Amino acid sequence: MTDRIALIGAGAMGGAIGARLVRTGTPLTVFDLDAAKVAALTALGATAAPSAAAAATGVRAVILSLNAPKIVRAAVFGPQGVAEGAAPGTLLIDMSSIDPEATKSLAAEAAARGLRWVDSPLSGGAPKAEVGQLTLMQGGAAADVAEAQAILSQVAANQTRMGPPGAGQTTKLINQVLCGLNFLAVAEATALAEAAGVDATAIPTALKGGRADSAILQEYMPRFAARDYRRTGRIDNMVKDLNGAQDLARLTHTPMPLTAICAEVHRMLTAAGLGGEDQAALMEFFNGPNKEAFR
Repeated sequence: MTDRIALIGAGAMGGAIGARLVRTGTPLTVFDLDAAKVAALTALGATAAPSAAAAATGVRAVILSLNAPKIVRAAVFGPQGVAEGAAPGTLLIDMSSIDPEATKSLAAEAAARGLRWVDSPLSGGAPKAEVGQLTLMQGGAAADVAEAQAILSQVAANQTRMGPPGAGQTTKLINQVLCGLNFLAVAEATALAEAAGVDATAIPTALKGGRADSAILQEYMPRFAARDYRRTGRIDNMVKDLNGAQDLARLTHTPMPLTAICAEVHRMLTAAGLGGEDQAALMEFFNGPNKEAFR
């Protein structure tokens, strides 16, 4: 069996995953509609493909890193899509963050075409991908997930099978609820510290190891305090994920009042033109309602 892997989608996240795979010796073929993103990976040693179908031809597995269910469906089942080039039995590993119900439908369609599907959304963002420290939550048949875990071992430090197709995406939504609430709580606490005259940059050290400690507190309170908005994620992507969590809550009749508040704050920032900014830009919500576009 060939060791070559295909990557469909070379954006911020897919690009980081692809770069890590190439640097750790994985033969990689890449396709993206943006030629510049492909070029960034071919400069490292990846091979460019003219279509998703071509990328999927003769490979062991296909990794998808895309933004929405309709994009995933088009990339896999559309004209010149993965399904046209992939041999029967090829493993498709979807590292996109999309809703569980769409994932179940995509996995079923893949199975009907003789392809295998694992949903493997991630936590940690591009910085963790670049050093092989992603956390992956996965759904699929046990044997398929085990194969995906072996393929992704160079990019992930923690991989867990959560159940059948869709279970990984459900777990990702839960992860995003926890992250979204934590981001907002840390931003709010930073605003309070600043208003009360306490050095917010000293708080992570003061609280390290206590019950209030978290990776988001340690990384983001100093960034909130410095108004350091370097992008490692996007507010509008969090809106997408919190929308997905609320959809799942409605489907399961689960009350989620805190998530509703968090989602509304993210939507307000997106409406103010800050959707493309990093989560650190949540501080703009606390800068005062009289500032144009929260700035």
